[in-house]
Amino acid sequence: MQTARKRRGFQASAQNSSAAALKDPSPPPKKKHFHLDLWLCLTLQNWILDFGRPIVMLILPLEWFPLNKPSAGDYFHMAYNVLTPFIMLKLIERSPKALPRPAVYLCIITFVMGASIHLVGDSINHRLLLSGYQLHLSVRDNPIIKDLKPDTLIDAFELLYYYDEQLGHLMWYIPFFIILLIYFCGCFTKAKEQRLPLSGWLLLGPSALYYWYLVTEGQISELFLLTLLCMAAVAVHQRRQGLGLDSNGQFLLLSFSLVVLLVGVWVAFLWDDPILRAKYPGLVYVPEPWSYYTLHIKPLH
Repeated sequence: MQTARKRRGFQASAQNSSAAALKDPSPPPKKKHFHLDLWLCLTLQNWILDFGRPIVMLILPLEWFPLNKPSAGDYFHMAYNVLTPFIMLKLIERSPKALPRPAVYLCIITFVMGASIHLVGDSINHRLLLSGYQLHLSVRDNPIIKDLKPDTLIDAFELLYYYDEQLGHLMWYIPFFIILLIYFCGCFTKAKEQRLPLSGWLLLGPSALYYWYLVTEGQISELFLLTLLCMAAVAVHQRRQGLGLDSNGQFLLLSFSLVVLLVGVWVAFLWDDPILRAKYPGLVYVPEPWSYYTLHIKPLH
C-alpha cells in the first residue's frame, strides 16, 4: 500500500511539474527572420523611383511631357512618396519590440510633407536644367538667372532653391533616418546571434550604393553620420546588456558602414576640383553627383 501511495504521489508531482512548464510565461526567444521581401522592395523602389527619376526625365523625349505638365520623373516621385512610407510602416510592424507609435506616425507625416515639397521644387528645377541651368553654380551665378528683370525674380528662384534643396531635404531625410533608427533599436534579441543570410549579403551592395547617392546628392553627411553614431552607441549598450543584433539590424549597420567608405572614396576623387570646391565650401566637402554631371560629363555630349 505504501508503494502505491508513493507511486500516486510521484505521478501527481510529475503532472504538477508539467502544468507549471506549460504555464511558464517566459518561453525561449524565437529566431527572427531576415525581412528579404521588405528590404528588396525598399531597395528596388529607391533605385527606380528616386535615383531613376532624373534619369528618365533626361532620356524620354521632351514632346511627350511638355514643360507646363508633370514629367515622367514627377510621376516617379509621386509613387515614391506613397510606397516608401508604406514599406517603412511595414518594417515597424514587424519589429518584435513595442516601438513608440506616436513618434513613428509623426515622422511618417513629416516625411511625406517634406518629400512633397521636394517634388514641386525638383520638378521646376528639371525644367530649368532643360533651359541651361547649371547645378555646379549658385542660383545668382547661373547665366539664365542673373540677367532676369526685375531683380526680385532672382529672390523668388532662391526661395524655390531653399524649399527644394534645404527645407524639403530636411523634412524628408530627418524623419527617414529617425524611423530607421527607431526600427534598429528593436533589432536586438537574447536568442543565439544570427548570421546575415546570403540574400542579405547580395543586397548589401545595392542598398549601400543607394544610400551613398542619398547622402551625397541630398547633402546630408552630418545627419547620416549622426544616425550611424547613434546606431553604434545603441549596439554597444545592448551588447553590454547581453543582447545581440538580429540579421535585420546587421543589414542596416553594415549598409551604413559601407556608405562611409563609398563617400570617402567619392570625396577623395574630387578633392582637388576647384569649381566644386567653390560650390561646396565649409568644413564638410561632399559634392553632389548631379553637379559633377553638369560640370564634367554633360559638356562632353
